Amino acid sequence: MKKIATILILTAVFFASNSCSKSDDEAIVDCFGDSILTELKHSADGTNSKIINYSIQYSGSNTVTSVKWTFGDGTPAQTVNSATGAVAHTYAAGGTFEVKADVTVSKSGGSCTVSPKKSITVN
Repeated sequence: MKKIATILILTAVFFASNSCSKSDDEAIVDCFGDSILTELKHSADGTNSKIINYSIQYSGSNTVTSVKWTFGDGTPAQTVNSATGAVAHTYAAGGTFEVKADVTVSKSGGSCTVSPKKSITVN
């Protein structure tokens, strides 16, 4: 029993001494948490229903550095380097499209990408 206790204590000391330091913790970005805090927003243009305005609403404490938009209509993806990722896209025809935003969130040199999706209908 003493041998098992000694092994467990030595293992705990080893992992405690080799775990993340405070500076390592500061660079870690919680991708799962940030995915919950990231929302894809859209609205139709007031004069042309085929123009859809997109943006990202992020309520976390990290920084959105870029948003890569895929509009679901076969057009090339578009990257926007701003906190809101605001962009307008014109669809050639009406229909239902799955829109995806690859949102890169950064903190102290660490980063991750979350990808909210939304199905939209264009008239």
